[in-house]
Amino acid sequence: MNKEERQKNGKMQKTFQKKLILYNMLVIICIASAVSFYNYRSYCQDVIISETNNSANRVRTLSERLQVAYDEMVNIVLNCAERKSLFFATTLDSPNKPYNTSMAVYASDVLRDFCAISGYSRYINKIVLYHNGLVLQAGNSFGASMDVENIMKAPWFSSLLYRENAQYTLSLEDNPFKSGKGRSTVSKLLPLLRPLQYSARNKPEESWVFLGIAPTLFSDTLKSLPSDVLVYAVTEGGDIIASTDREQEFDTSPIISSLLASKEQEGNYQMKLHHENCVITYTKQPVSGLLFFEIRPESRMQLDHGVIRRTVLIIFFFCIAIGLTLSLLISRQLGAPISRLTKRLELISKGDFEPDHSIETDDEIGMIGRQINQMSGRISNLLETRVESEKEKKDLEIKMLQAQINPHFLYNTLDSIKWIATMQKNSGIVSVVTALSSLLKNMAKGFNEKVTLRQELDFLQNYVIIEKIRYIELFDIDIIVDQEELYDARIIKLTLQPIVENAIFSGIEPSGRTGLITIRVWVKAGVLHISVTDNGIGISPENIEKLLTDTSRITRSNMSGIGLPNVDRRFKLVYGEDYGLTIESVVDQYTTITITLPLEF
Repeated sequence: MNKEERQKNGKMQKTFQKKLILYNMLVIICIASAVSFYNYRSYCQDVIISETNNSANRVRTLSERLQVAYDEMVNIVLNCAERKSLFFATTLDSPNKPYNTSMAVYASDVLRDFCAISGYSRYINKIVLYHNGLVLQAGNSFGASMDVENIMKAPWFSSLLYRENAQYTLSLEDNPFKSGKGRSTVSKLLPLLRPLQYSARNKPEESWVFLGIAPTLFSDTLKSLPSDVLVYAVTEGGDIIASTDREQEFDTSPIISSLLASKEQEGNYQMKLHHENCVITYTKQPVSGLLFFEIRPESRMQLDHGVIRRTVLIIFFFCIAIGLTLSLLISRQLGAPISRLTKRLELISKGDFEPDHSIETDDEIGMIGRQINQMSGRISNLLETRVESEKEKKDLEIKMLQAQINPHFLYNTLDSIKWIATMQKNSGIVSVVTALSSLLKNMAKGFNEKVTLRQELDFLQNYVIIEKIRYIELFDIDIIVDQEELYDARIIKLTLQPIVENAIFSGIEPSGRTGLITIRVWVKAGVLHISVTDNGIGISPENIEKLLTDTSRITRSNMSGIGLPNVDRRFKLVYGEDYGLTIESVVDQYTTITITLPLEF
């Protein structure tokens, strides 16, 4: 192997190895990317689930804390509405008795104690007991003479007073008390209103207890939450009591409507707000009707992007390193047997066909090696056969060159006989010798040569001259050509002579009577038709099929040595299977052999 071939072989191996490594790396990169993306998504999902659980716990804890405060407020209202107090013992049982001032002062102290007992007393804006003109007040804002009238004029007074005993739904309402020094400074209250149960003789609007919860109860509770969370406290009517969303980042109206309409008391779901994915967790209090929910944007979740990037990069490059190592190992394992195959093919191209069993391994490449060894063996056999054939062909050509001496000697001899007969004025011998000489010359020029129809008919005429002298005018021949230009149509030489010969020997001669051979030429649909009809003994139907299939029916008396099966086969080989001979015959009447050929000029 010279230097150039070694370089070429090395380039082929490098190209194969590079392609193999490249394809493997593409696969590994795809796998590494998929694994990295999966880990990234899994990490993000884990963080979202963790943040969702934290948010749910936060909202649930907030709800439980405010539920305790709400329960204490309701208990204060129920104690005032259902328990008979000592300071009301005389006035309620005997309204006509004079008002006891000291007893009223004592009752006010008891009412303040009710508020003081609660851990959420600072959020009781005002508690008012009213019974048939008698008013007792406590709370964090001073009372006024118009407080009872303002409460009774509030739009929510009737609906809260006359609702069922088990209903304690909170609503955010306008503060009915005037603001001023020592009075309430809040604009909204969450009112609780119940009729006094121990004053059955009075109408509800004449005997009731009112407790106003300050919204600061909710806002102060929300202050204990982390600063980056967005939590909302909402009434059953959809009014926001308090929230940590001081900048009003989101439009919560559709969220509130959806959550209030939900039949679930708590849950979470994801939605897109302001083109950002957010997680919403919520819980609802069944008695108060309060709704607490938190909006947690993904951008505020504890996603450590640095950790994510480092993890993804480590996984990615780790996969690449493994893939590159495996690619190099695989390429080396495949490169060695392929190199052996390449060297073996180079030896075959130089003529070394000896088998190399080292390339026949037990894998797919070994199968290729076995096929290469088998191929080299076949090539060796073919070359040996080719050499023998060429040697035989050369021997045959020598013999054919030697055989050409005999026809030339025969032509010269016939020519001498012709001139002797001419000098002796024997016209019969002259015509026969002339015809035979012409026949031999035409046959010696080539067997598959194409000639015009006119030349074929001239050649046939020479044959007919000889046969007529032989059989003493036993037959006549009639030639009919439909169109003059058909004389220039080209057909294979010796097309008509074997068929006419068959008509003479197999049809007319056995009949023992003078016969007529008719040759007709015509064209139909671009196909040349030539029919040869004799009025001899005919052919039986069972022999017609054998006549075109039995190639052994050749007698030594035949001038050309060509039988009808050979003529038919020769046409099919030259023109195709759609062309050739067809035979039609009636015993003791006629036989017609029709030749079909493509029309050529």
